[in-house]
Amino acid sequence: MNTRRALMTLSAGAAATLGPAAYLLFFRSRCLNWGARADEVAAKLPGDELLADPGLVTTRAITIHAPAGAIWPWLAQMGSGRGGAYSYDWIENLLGLNMHSAEEILPEYQDIKAGDELPLGGHSPVMRVEVADPPRALAVRSTDQAWAWIFALLPEGDSTRLISRNRIATKALSPASRLFYLLFMEPGSLVMERKMLLGIKRRAEHGEYATGE
Repeated sequence: MNTRRALMTLSAGAAATLGPAAYLLFFRSRCLNWGARADEVAAKLPGDELLADPGLVTTRAITIHAPAGAIWPWLAQMGSGRGGAYSYDWIENLLGLNMHSAEEILPEYQDIKAGDELPLGGHSPVMRVEVADPPRALAVRSTDQAWAWIFALLPEGDSTRLISRNRIATKALSPASRLFYLLFMEPGSLVMERKMLLGIKRRAEHGEYATGE
């Protein structure tokens, strides 16, 4: 019995050690840069300067078969109590974020400009618009200046590459908080952001502006 317990303890310890190691070695790069090409990961985007020395950077991207002008309205209306985030509303609302992803373009939220504040709901920091260059770039930064979120729309033939980049300050976090970010927040952010990018893609490709109507 003692031998079995010892083996179980060793197995649990190995899993706790090898799990993070496997993530770092084999999956982290894919997680942080889902869908993005090497040149897109390396590219400088409008708004990168908003958080010049981040501890964590993610660059994720998707091809949307629609012009940038058909995608921009969905970005412009994002936010709690606005157009939502096009991700898993039920998860976000479990956290009290009041996200309800719109299926139509909302005219009242289209006149977005630098200085506007976009709520994320709950106790999340308010995001302030720092760059609004329709239909090319949108960058927002949290009021505590610990997070910058950048969207870039790059034409590619008849399609558009939508790039989403997060720049997050983590250097002031405790070692335990950094480990939590590494093992839970990074994979979790991929799940939510992948759903968001796919949600924007579906809406833009089938929306009222996709064919210039």
